[in-house]
Amino acid sequence: MFTGIISGVGTVAEIQPIGDGADMRLRIAVPQDKAEWAGMPGVILGASIACSGCCLTVVEMDGASFSVEVSAETLSKTTLGDWAVGQGINLERALKLGDELGGHIVSGHVDGLGAVIAATTENGSTRWSFQVPAALSRFIASKGSVAVNGVSLTVNEVRGDVFGVNIIPHTAEETTFGTLAVGDAVNLEIDMLARYVARLTERDL
Repeated sequence: MFTGIISGVGTVAEIQPIGDGADMRLRIAVPQDKAEWAGMPGVILGASIACSGCCLTVVEMDGASFSVEVSAETLSKTTLGDWAVGQGINLERALKLGDELGGHIVSGHVDGLGAVIAATTENGSTRWSFQVPAALSRFIASKGSVAVNGVSLTVNEVRGDVFGVNIIPHTAEETTFGTLAVGDAVNLEIDMLARYVARLTERDL
């Protein structure tokens, strides 16, 4: 489990096709200027790390990078299939009991892909608008939570299959929002509570 509070931006250092090219092995370089990542203290083989919202398992590591293996299913349902060497990746270590829950409960299981349709300066922040698949739009509510590329965000407004959020400069600097552009695809995870409430309302009680 994660909180959607990004602790550093890593970089795709190497991409290696595996499984006859259907699957992928990624090596992610970690930010050495962040105490939580420099030398990767406490990270062990088998650990879960959220990479731009996708919960991935560490299969190899050294003090400067870690490797993960990604199935064809994950590649087809997330932005990972379009990642390139040199690309920035939002990183978050798994939540430990006793940690501060600064965002919201995030599982690292991507529900679908959204698309950036607008980014507009609004006072001291930037208003971002995302279009989401129709099947996910009903789970996104004004003032509710959503994870975009692993970042926990509060929804400002919802108009059909479009929702908006405001990103302050600090968030842009500490995540890949600083390099995101109109037209880019993003990984979306809906709020877990919204998922279960919707499921309950579908059943005959």
